[in-house]
Amino acid sequence: MAQTDTNSGRAPARKNIFHTLEIDLRLLGMIGAFIAVCLVFNVLTDGRFLTPRNIFNLTIQTVSVAIMATGMVFIIVTRHIDLSVGALLATCSAVMAMTQTEWLPNALGLEFGHPLIPWIAIGVGLLSGLVIGAFHGYLVGYLAIPAFIVTLGGLLVWRNVAWYITSGKTIGPLDETFQKFGGINGTLGATGSWIVGGLALLGALYGLYAARRNKVKHGFPVKPVWAEFLLAAIIGAAILGFVAILNAYEVPTRVLQRTFERAGLEMPEGYSQSYGIPISVLLLIFLAIAMTIVARRTRFGRYVFATGGNPDAAELSGINTRWLTVKIFALMGALCALSAVVASARLTNHSNDIGTLDELRVIAAAVIGGTALAGGIGTIHGAILGALIMQSLQSGMAMVGVDAPLQNIVVGSVLVLAVLIDIVYRKRTGGA
Repeated sequence: MAQTDTNSGRAPARKNIFHTLEIDLRLLGMIGAFIAVCLVFNVLTDGRFLTPRNIFNLTIQTVSVAIMATGMVFIIVTRHIDLSVGALLATCSAVMAMTQTEWLPNALGLEFGHPLIPWIAIGVGLLSGLVIGAFHGYLVGYLAIPAFIVTLGGLLVWRNVAWYITSGKTIGPLDETFQKFGGINGTLGATGSWIVGGLALLGALYGLYAARRNKVKHGFPVKPVWAEFLLAAIIGAAILGFVAILNAYEVPTRVLQRTFERAGLEMPEGYSQSYGIPISVLLLIFLAIAMTIVARRTRFGRYVFATGGNPDAAELSGINTRWLTVKIFALMGALCALSAVVASARLTNHSNDIGTLDELRVIAAAVIGGTALAGGIGTIHGAILGALIMQSLQSGMAMVGVDAPLQNIVVGSVLVLAVLIDIVYRKRTGGA
């Protein structure tokens, strides 16, 4: 009877819970893989992997690669590749470090620590990344040089430009305000984190309500009410649980004592303070929302995915694919500069090896997150989750004591496996 119903074209009477909740099975698989990785390493490290301290460190270590991975989605979706992101990050980091410590103090007479220095440095860094990325896009889009060649050359060029800018020296320490974008030096604290978590929860609930109302307005089928409430509960638990975990990581007593001593005060007995959400993580969240809106709700985003799906048809339909290529690479360059802010701020200085192999991590994060190398398919949240999985693997192996060469072997193997799984999945789903 069930077969007869299917052949008659009627919708099946029953759906599993994932179809009812309209949860993407690919996303669910990535979440399952991430949970499995965390549980395995938690067992191997005797419970140290899932401590608030390690989760806090894991989040701030993921941010830099995740920021670039959001831009790499657009690059790969349009059937290009960017091998220069790590080197471009290094150049932008070098520019910002020299701006803070040498160029502004010498050229404008601004003393180190002046409140304008970090913001001018960030502006110069973002402009540098934007211009270099646009130059890459011009070579690819207008001169028809393959992106692989352009960015491979960029990898060699910009890595060494960074070296020449700093004369091969480590530049630091960087401005204290600038360092707040790096993670542990800049956090919201417990109260600020709960406020942000509450606002995020309200935003998520409103998003679910608005989506349901929009479907009803246009006559589309909607999920059962119980499914909406269950999905809201899952999202709420994830947001508030994340905030609670980060708030559980407290500032060490000796650090608090030094802070009170510098202020000429005596620390109260039993006083404690939580780190909370790092500013860098908050920056990634805002960026993820913005990039998702760009991908789904703007003409630029539609053009990106249309071009990736069928470049010839996109050009025939009136899309200026060459100018679009310039804009995509310019965006990638700006995101590399933003990642440079986070990476150098976390290290508190610029070093010559900053961003080394980041190009491979970024591409791997995008691919593991479901971005198709054939173009046309990819999501921002998938790339960020891919970056988190990659960082979890590396952090877990480091905690277990796996040698660095073997870590890279595992990461490379996971990348190949992810592509294989993606190919098999698309064949079974008809390329959807």
